[in-house]
Amino acid sequence: MTDKTDFKREIAAYRARQGRFEIVDVPDLRYLMIDGHGDPNTTPAFTGAVEALFPLAYTLKFASKRTLGRDYVVMPLEGLWWAEDMDAFTASRNKSRWDWTLMIMVPDWIDEDMFADAVEQVAAKNRPRRLHEVRLGSLSEGRCVQTLHVGTYDDEADVLARMHHEFIPDNGLRMVGTHHEIYLSDSRRVAPEKLRTILRQPVAAAPAS
Repeated sequence: MTDKTDFKREIAAYRARQGRFEIVDVPDLRYLMIDGHGDPNTTPAFTGAVEALFPLAYTLKFASKRTLGRDYVVMPLEGLWWAEDMDAFTASRNKSRWDWTLMIMVPDWIDEDMFADAVEQVAAKNRPRRLHEVRLGSLSEGRCVQTLHVGTYDDEADVLARMHHEFIPDNGLRMVGTHHEIYLSDSRRVAPEKLRTILRQPVAAAPAS
């Protein structure tokens, strides 16, 4: 019998507090990743991305336990979000203009061969339509500002506005990289007003004035 690792407990950056912005250092991490564009509520590409990621994530978990004796909890869905005009997130909330990358973190011992085998296994069972668009990649975020948001996704705008336009500049920082969300709740099972989402923004020191 193997111990089961829960990286949400092992990695400090997967913990955040509601009502408080915190500066954290995020380690380099490995993810299953798939790209898309458009409103996540309406575009089939978004649904197709989720349908491809989770079967792969669970297939890799079981392969790791079976072949390596290393079991772990499948991590939550995450998303990188951006637009040509970042006010699309905090002002207009024009979701049709959003670009995104959906991700699920996997341990660093998951290699390309294990990934390729998992793709073949999932394809042999149900072949999600976007399966072969998923890649195994790494993300280096480094220093970030993050907070826990409790509530609907559409209620994030005010929190992000305070993060972007108040906390970050007030602490001598500037935004770099891509807005990042970690979905700690399953939106299919949790009431919208109780959804728990980590909101994260990579930052760097602002240039001296």
